[in-house]
Amino acid sequence: MRGSDERTGSLFSYVDLEARVRRDHPLRVIREIVNAALVGMDGDFAVLYRPGFGRPSIAPERLLRAMLLQAFYGIRSERQLMERMEFDLLFRWFVGLGVDEPAWDHSSFSKNRDRLLEGEIAAKFLRAVLAQPRVKRLLSSDHFSVDGTLIEAWASIKSFRRKDGDDNDPDGAGRNAERGFHKEKRSNDTHQSTSDPQARLYKKGDGQPAKLCYMGHALMENRHGLAVDGGITQATGTGEGDAALAMLDRRPSRRRITLGADKAYDVRQFIKDLRERKVTPHIAVDGHLSKTGKPRVTAIDGRTRCHAGYAVSQRRRKRIEEVFGWIKASAGMTKVKLRGCARVGAAFTLNLAAYNLIRLPKLLAAPL
Repeated sequence: MRGSDERTGSLFSYVDLEARVRRDHPLRVIREIVNAALVGMDGDFAVLYRPGFGRPSIAPERLLRAMLLQAFYGIRSERQLMERMEFDLLFRWFVGLGVDEPAWDHSSFSKNRDRLLEGEIAAKFLRAVLAQPRVKRLLSSDHFSVDGTLIEAWASIKSFRRKDGDDNDPDGAGRNAERGFHKEKRSNDTHQSTSDPQARLYKKGDGQPAKLCYMGHALMENRHGLAVDGGITQATGTGEGDAALAMLDRRPSRRRITLGADKAYDVRQFIKDLRERKVTPHIAVDGHLSKTGKPRVTAIDGRTRCHAGYAVSQRRRKRIEEVFGWIKASAGMTKVKLRGCARVGAAFTLNLAAYNLIRLPKLLAAPL
């Protein structure tokens, strides 16, 4: 049964949480935006809970606010988050806990959180934040950028075993015994992780180590650098292009737009797919040499490159690295602590929303 988001009264406490938070604190603006978005998601939350059945669970609104705090402050685990919630009045105020209410057990929080991760709540929350009128006016409707990044999976390279089970057992006692991979050819066609079967072995480039990972994708508007869509796919050579087309197809407008991207997207078929969707490709030219030693023939024509807007998109598109940098360094997604595409994707999308929220107080306060 769905829990209530109403804050209970304090019988013996004389602490006023509202008065304890200073008036110019950025979390005040963020909480207003979050609460307005959560009001519009009441129907989505109701679908996840059976009314009148079982004990009241943690209110989904409080769960989501707590997950945002975990991203804002880079808290590594749910156990540390609950410890912080026990004594930090700012955290209690933001989540909606009263001074006398006990913090949740970390295992209960994790179990209830997984329900939200599996219910596509993160993507709906991101859209609800961007749909608010004072946020929507900050967004560009004509110029966008796209990029991808690798998210290391929560799986050891030792777990990458043959699918047919024909590889040798590890030597030594214990489940974490030594295992040698010398002269053993491994690929995603013949091997699979026993810890996270959906993770794929992938390397970023020549000379880089291959790791079990996922591929995160983000679509950014170019005016203020806010993420408007995103998600996770399996790490493949065509994953970036396929995800970019999927995010563009989810855009409600069919007016002509521009899309900036790096040279990894300079693929003839991808450029063709963009033009069929009325998207002008402002993509960096891939000047690498082909296998024959000759420069690659780019799919971006000279007419597009000589346009003044192309140079602007090439400067603006680099801001998407700030999104990925914050998600990995501050929100702790360099190595994700969840398994499976659905859960990792939900956490990644929620962190995109968190990145937007930490930037909105200054953007809303700036004159137009």
